[in-house]
Amino acid sequence: MTIKEITPTELAQKLNQQDNLFLLDVREPNEIAICSIGNATHIPMNMLPLYLDKIPDEIDIVIYCHHGRRSLTVAHYLAENGFDPNFLYNLTGGIDAWALTIDKQMTRY
Repeated sequence: MTIKEITPTELAQKLNQQDNLFLLDVREPNEIAICSIGNATHIPMNMLPLYLDKIPDEIDIVIYCHHGRRSLTVAHYLAENGFDPNFLYNLTGGIDAWALTIDKQMTRY
């Protein structure tokens, strides 16, 4: 199954247009303490099975982590658990790419 990718620039445009989307940060709490993208819902990857009911369906879900590997795994997990893959997006390069291209003041790690 193919999960769609979204670039930091495309995500910034969607956020600026106030598109209806759910931003899901699957990093660990110590990573979130360093930096995050505003309005994201934080559910660490290993806690996801306990919080599937907190994730809306039928709207775009943009998932991110540090570099995009964990979030891609989560996107596949969501698709395997009943979420429509047409609504799932992995943030290409994760929050690190976001910091490099969109929010250059953001602390990187």
